[in-house]
Amino acid sequence: MPLTHVSYVGGAHVDSGRYLYTVSTRALLADVFAGLTLKRRLEQGLDSDRADDVVGRVSVADADTVAAATKAAAAAAPVWAATPLATRLRLATLIRDRLRDKHSALVDVLVAEGSPRALARWQVAGLLELFSDETLGYCADQLHQERVVGGRRLIVRRVADGVVCVNPPQNAPAASALFGITPLISGNAVVVRAPRSAPLGVMYALEELVVPALAELDAPAGVLNFFCARPGPTLRAWLDSPDVDDIFYTGDVERGLELERECVARGKKPILELAGNDCVVVWADADLDGAVDALTESFYGSGQICMVPNQVVAHPAVADELCARLAEAAARIRPGYPDEDGVLLSPVLRSERFFAHVRDALDHGATLVHGARRLEVDGEPSDTGPFLEPTVLRVDGFARAREIDAVRSETFFPLLPVIVPETDRLDHYLTYVNSNPYGLRNSLWARDERVVERFVANVRNGGVLKVNDSHIGFLPWLPTHGGTGLTGGAFGEANYPVLRSSHLQGVSVATGVRPRDAVFGAYDQLLEGD
Repeated sequence: MPLTHVSYVGGAHVDSGRYLYTVSTRALLADVFAGLTLKRRLEQGLDSDRADDVVGRVSVADADTVAAATKAAAAAAPVWAATPLATRLRLATLIRDRLRDKHSALVDVLVAEGSPRALARWQVAGLLELFSDETLGYCADQLHQERVVGGRRLIVRRVADGVVCVNPPQNAPAASALFGITPLISGNAVVVRAPRSAPLGVMYALEELVVPALAELDAPAGVLNFFCARPGPTLRAWLDSPDVDDIFYTGDVERGLELERECVARGKKPILELAGNDCVVVWADADLDGAVDALTESFYGSGQICMVPNQVVAHPAVADELCARLAEAAARIRPGYPDEDGVLLSPVLRSERFFAHVRDALDHGATLVHGARRLEVDGEPSDTGPFLEPTVLRVDGFARAREIDAVRSETFFPLLPVIVPETDRLDHYLTYVNSNPYGLRNSLWARDERVVERFVANVRNGGVLKVNDSHIGFLPWLPTHGGTGLTGGAFGEANYPVLRSSHLQGVSVATGVRPRDAVFGAYDQLLEGD
């Protein structure tokens, strides 16, 4: 029996009777036309004899349900905010425990929805770091600190903003939704919109991992609400609602920055996760085996992951060898059905834009090192294949590199430009990295400790810096997302949503203090000391 998930609002399930169906990616790759026809027939209420290809269905919320979700959240928010911090931290550990118990089932849902199995496991591993003791401990320290000074109990704390509405992306939406509900820890109520293109994993993760954890803590009904609905009307409803305090949006830069302006105009806080266009510097003494291993992460999920490497700056002393090794490594990354082990590529829609990026690069003087073909599911080149071959381009010189579309902006394709500067001066490399309009992650591969220290000391761009490490790997304590520039908007930084969805407040609780002494006493003591 396929999975069925319906809207969850105010602690109750709401079934509209209208559904979006998820057909397994294996079935779609085997016969795209038949798979899409099956989906369309089911969504029109027609019968089908191919029910085995259906993974599940999700109820589509109407406008009344969307509005009810924010009302329910607004009612629950002050009750939940008054809950002790220790209880809210306990929520995170309960979610982590359930994730450990149900990781296999979650991976299966993500795979059925299109994520290669290896990358579904990577997402789960990242979530375990998000809910790790180290990360939770850091956030807890930031949420509440207290000291006793001169007869006063002084507190610096972060107070929940109130109602946080979360719009996950179409890529990796389930992991992003679980990332997005972490404002619950700081005392917020949360509303999540599951994307229509991939709603099943979001609904499954929230229903199976978060709802039972909240129930165990006897959290107020309405502290978490989720549904599947169209993005435009939902975002508009959130902007217009007086009950909404923050909007956590993950998506494209243009819409994200427009939303930021609209939020500020309405007195709401925008929390943005936009494009990446990450840079990796490979220095002259780099471990090339390790560097190539990290750089091939660019092709994972066919580049449809915001935090993969998007461009390389390779020291001219190692550029030729690096390009040769990258070509060999790219050739080993294969397409296939997402449930097969070892598959790392995903099907790509709108591949015409990919070839436009390649043509633009070549027209601007770049050299094709490897790739730039369509592939069938078995890896054979084809004019109509649903996959794109991992592609490496060489761009000589800093001077005009950013005239190339694939260097200047995130492409979201398996396309990696290798920029070979005409200089070996490290300060030019650092200037290039810092001048990137985007700022998600940046990496360095170098053995020289002086180079490493200068990179760490001088690179201000980005939410996360990595040195001699996986570019996309998650770590405890460090943030997993967030960045500067076009990545995070005007208020962008490394993103702990627990902290971003709260605001600083100072508190003084005095005992036996005379107000006049509090105003003038410090200066009087200074005079007495003279």
